[in-house]
Amino acid sequence: MSPPIQPLPSDVISLIAAGEVIDSLAAVVRELAENALDAQATRLVISLLPEAWCVKVADNGKGMSLNNLRNCARPHSTSKITHFNDLAKITSLGFRGEALHSLAQVCELEIASRYATDSQGIGWHLRYDKPGTPLIEQPTAIAPGTIVTGSNLFGNMPVRRRGLPSFSQQLKAIQTIVENLALCHPQVNWQVWHNERLYLNIGPGKTAQDILPQLLKRIHYHDLQFISQQVKITGNCVPQSLEKAQLLDIPSSLLEKNGLVEVTLGLPDRCHRRRPDWVKVGINGRVVRLPQLERTILKAFSRALPKERFPICFLHLTISPNHIDWNRHPAKAEIYLDSIDFWQKTIPNIIEQGLQLFPQSLSISSQNKRVQKLIKAVETKANNHILSKTSNEIKLMPLKAIAQVRNTYIVAEHSNGLWLIEQHIAQERIIYEKLQKNWEFISLDTPIILEKLSDCQVEQLQNIGLKVEGFGNKMWAIRTIPKILGKRDDCKDALIELSLGEDLETAQVATACRSAIRNGTPMNLPQMQDLLDNWIITRNPRTCPHGRPIYLSLEDSSLSKFFRRHWVIGKSHGV
Repeated sequence: MSPPIQPLPSDVISLIAAGEVIDSLAAVVRELAENALDAQATRLVISLLPEAWCVKVADNGKGMSLNNLRNCARPHSTSKITHFNDLAKITSLGFRGEALHSLAQVCELEIASRYATDSQGIGWHLRYDKPGTPLIEQPTAIAPGTIVTGSNLFGNMPVRRRGLPSFSQQLKAIQTIVENLALCHPQVNWQVWHNERLYLNIGPGKTAQDILPQLLKRIHYHDLQFISQQVKITGNCVPQSLEKAQLLDIPSSLLEKNGLVEVTLGLPDRCHRRRPDWVKVGINGRVVRLPQLERTILKAFSRALPKERFPICFLHLTISPNHIDWNRHPAKAEIYLDSIDFWQKTIPNIIEQGLQLFPQSLSISSQNKRVQKLIKAVETKANNHILSKTSNEIKLMPLKAIAQVRNTYIVAEHSNGLWLIEQHIAQERIIYEKLQKNWEFISLDTPIILEKLSDCQVEQLQNIGLKVEGFGNKMWAIRTIPKILGKRDDCKDALIELSLGEDLETAQVATACRSAIRNGTPMNLPQMQDLLDNWIITRNPRTCPHGRPIYLSLEDSSLSKFFRRHWVIGKSHGV
């Protein structure tokens, strides 16, 4: 006989509900940090004592009144929504009224807070029981803000404690949560203390470009590009650019039909990763998992990075809450996003802008390590004689070709220094982008006969648009060829190379590489200038389609340091 179906006791129901929200030390930090950000905090201090199962989060936000302190830990109590319709327009990080009550279920909860506008300037300290009812309340001396302490976490859930990862893994999860929130809220100062030692300190900034160098070693501010663009969300998925500016605030009146897109990307000629672990998407102040947009970002970088390398890119969308449904995951890490097709078409265009050679991204102080080591060696010998003088901006145009080195590198004069451009890969980038726009074929008067091709090779040639016909036993006649290869003497070798590719994009890269001017080929000044003029306006002039850097920049400031032009020796030594 099967056991009867019966209601669960209320205490069991509470524990199950709490386990959905507070399931780890990281979840405690996440919920409390989000509450602090909702309270407009600009400074958060997180203290962790894992061995004592204690978490404390202090903030300088608006704080809570005594009445709110009495109710904040009761079940489903929140000040952020009031009725059913509010679920369709969530504008805060926390909204369900579950966090503090769930926390009270699994630990000993204490909250001290002082309301910022309290005329009496009195703070209050409360301790709560398991249902979230205050047990003790007393006045306390505290600055405006809130301090939440959870002690003996999961003390009443020993199975949960045993099932948690190691403390080091939990600490890493907390670090990830704090880093993600810091990217979305760059104006906030973060400190994480572990066993009374400072573990993580993230200073405030204006944009995520100020935050990322604090999170990733060997990444500098000038290795990144920040671009902010306001777009109009249209039904036919065609973005209409309203403004290209460093916008940090957007009026609520514009949020219904307009969105703010902020992209902080690592310049592909300067930084990339072995894993796609720093491709992140944020929506309205929270990093979320959106595989569709993550794949869109990866595709936008697909021919700007070396093989098996991945970009550094943080995308943050600020859009109307009506376009988002947060009620998909207890931790709000997964969402439903409307107009996903629109964003998949819009984001690559904005990333493309970020990959251009903007003046503010051209400072080379951290780009060329070999030059920097040379300059540093000179400076160490005469450290007291050199006055530092740097420039963070270079005017992009014009580039003037002045010479060719080893029939391989073009020397170009710039208004603020010199550039060295490798001629082969610069033209490879030009040709590749032209082929992407116009992949043309011509018919061959005499077909090219290929032998001993595998089925995959034949299929690849057909997939890229060539006309392939059987021509006997293990022989195939190729009757069309990419137009750019039509006058070459090595067409047969080119076709075999194309057959070994994986897709159309691979074939276009191989064709561009084969068609570009070879290193070792002499060029006159008009030819060099024409190549420079066409290269500088490509969508991604930083790297070739294989991911190799195309140019090296030597700033006047770097040259002056090397030649010690900052020394004051005498008029006979120049200005």
